[in-house]
Amino acid sequence: MQRITAAVSGRPVAAWHIGGRGPSVVCVHGAGVSSREFQPFLKVLGHRHDAWTVDLPGFGASGGPAHSLGLRALADALAEWLAAVDLHQVVLLGGSFGCQVAVDAAVRHPDRIAALVLVGPTVDPAARGFIRQLLRWMRNSPHERASMAALNLADYRDAGVRRVIGAFAESLRDRIEDKLPHIHAPALVVRGAQDRLVPQEWAEEVTRLLPAGSLAVVAHAGHMVPYRRPQELAGLVADFLTHEVPARGAGDETGPQEREAPR
Repeated sequence: MQRITAAVSGRPVAAWHIGGRGPSVVCVHGAGVSSREFQPFLKVLGHRHDAWTVDLPGFGASGGPAHSLGLRALADALAEWLAAVDLHQVVLLGGSFGCQVAVDAAVRHPDRIAALVLVGPTVDPAARGFIRQLLRWMRNSPHERASMAALNLADYRDAGVRRVIGAFAESLRDRIEDKLPHIHAPALVVRGAQDRLVPQEWAEEVTRLLPAGSLAVVAHAGHMVPYRRPQELAGLVADFLTHEVPARGAGDETGPQEREAPR
């Protein structure tokens, strides 16, 4: 795994890369955390495809301004980073709040995005509030690996309280449901079967709103599928890239479909 640092708005943005055949898959982390949560998945996917995971400005190993960036600014920084490392027509793979950043980037910078993979997309409009999200997070916690707690604490320490709170506030303000119908690139929605933050009904609604969406459910996984089930997710992504991304033309529209995670 190679660390690559590029300048975005004059500040260093860190990414990790494992080379393979295209198209390039770029992982975008969730609120308050960093690329650490994606590295087990990156190691698996990198055996098959060109795989990246990037720390958004102010998170992980990336520099950022003193104030926390809003969702739109994070999406613009992601697009600027893609240009800085000369990546074109990538597959953005978002996790949790990273899905919201990826969707915003795809809506406003469609020339750089070939497809989307949305893993545990937030926020379900039925629970758009701090208390409701906290309760869902608590119910989800038993379905995650215990080692995730140490990673999250390290990420929160690196980002600082202001950025962590700012990122969670942005996730609650963003209306991802209004943007999904404007994405015409192929999109795969992935949900952990035990995810308490993203219920099945919301995952199905996300898929329905996407003009070219399909849905996969990963057994024995909570919200953090890339960390808990990297092999299964890598199999789904590889299958999606093989059968959906190259074959779909500009005028090809299909309704939501559901696929089964490989076992």
